[in-house]
Amino acid sequence: MDFSQREILETVRMTEMEHLDIRTVTLGLNLADCASRRTQETADSIYEKITRRAARLVATVNEISAEYGMPVANKRISITPIASVGEACRDVDYISIAKAVDAAAREVGVDFIGGYSALVHKGATVAEARFLETIPEALAVTERMCSSVNVATTRAGINMDAVATMGRIICDAARRTADRGGIGCAKLVVFANAVEDNPFMAGAFYGVGEPEMVVNVGVSGPGVVAHAVRQAGPDCDLGEIAEIIKRTAFKVTRAGELVGREAARRLGVPFGICDLSLAPTPAIGDSVGEILELMGLARVGAPGTTAALALLTDAVKKGGAMATSYVGGMSGAFIPVSEDSAMIVAAEEGALTLEKLEAMTSVCSVGLDMVAVPGDTSPATIAAILADEMAIGVVNTKTTAVRIIPVPGGKVGDRVEFGGLLGSAPIMPVNSFAPDGFIRRGGRIPAPVQSLRN
Repeated sequence: MDFSQREILETVRMTEMEHLDIRTVTLGLNLADCASRRTQETADSIYEKITRRAARLVATVNEISAEYGMPVANKRISITPIASVGEACRDVDYISIAKAVDAAAREVGVDFIGGYSALVHKGATVAEARFLETIPEALAVTERMCSSVNVATTRAGINMDAVATMGRIICDAARRTADRGGIGCAKLVVFANAVEDNPFMAGAFYGVGEPEMVVNVGVSGPGVVAHAVRQAGPDCDLGEIAEIIKRTAFKVTRAGELVGREAARRLGVPFGICDLSLAPTPAIGDSVGEILELMGLARVGAPGTTAALALLTDAVKKGGAMATSYVGGMSGAFIPVSEDSAMIVAAEEGALTLEKLEAMTSVCSVGLDMVAVPGDTSPATIAAILADEMAIGVVNTKTTAVRIIPVPGGKVGDRVEFGGLLGSAPIMPVNSFAPDGFIRRGGRIPAPVQSLRN
């Protein structure tokens, strides 16, 4: 891939002035061959393989970042779902495996490792059901490990038994990390239509259709897009704004693919995908919400927000798809409340509500992300919020996800601090009418009909 001098100079400007960074270079690693009949052998094999295969990841990415002058915010690893790897063990102890995964991540120096995961969209095996119950403890005793569970697909429908279980598990994860604001929940994602090549945390895992190893890259760039929209001024119509965003996304994606391909070459592994998602940070000027407000909304959450987000998501995908032939992951716009300065303000002012966020998730690339709710929110209510979001993904044949934090002791109007890229979250109100009877029914909501669409 050849880059012109003009493209290089534009990239330097975007890096220095507009918060452009590569959000993550993620090494995907197959762990299926680590499974054995004994837990300790499995855990030892996992630790050995991660530390051997990923030994040069952080140093290599740091070298590339310094040479190109391109910040790379995170170095991460995604692994084969641990529920599947551990299922071969007769004496399975998932917590021991979790500790081995976390220790390996610490040894190689990555920020996060994702894949303490299970795929239970049609049902759970005996071992998977046992695995789900270990998630709260595993997240409490590890530092860098992330967990995800896929409970629904467009082909299978929604596993409501798993949804109910995850409502309870999320509350337990919050309780076990109460001294840290319930941060365990910030490392736990519930999915519909989870993808196998996601480089972003906390939802990354390495799918069964992937090769032995691969490098995936996630770009960022909300600040770059916001700068372009601001420069366009108030007289541009929305079609012109879409074209500006599309062209900007092209440039951002080109920079991301350059870093990803160079990392893959130096590590001697295949290049996988470039995830086109706009991923915000708590820093002022690096906000997806700000882009929406620059389009003319007084605050994120105002009427028109869903339409503006649809425009943004589509334009990012169109521009990114022209820049790389290997689009993957989530690819769109992330709306994590705690990680976006404009959304934090909007939530505190009451402009952005849980219901409006849910509507926005129908057109963005993920779902309800880093949303803090009162600590006394019931497991059934959490489960019902999950179910609503899963329904949006299943019916619209798209990935949706929920990362929700019932903050222990937290009340509406409080703010919980997580630090770093996780930011701080204002605690948002939840509808007080109970869904308990609906959740108790369990079973599986059937897959939607794929013809007669309107």
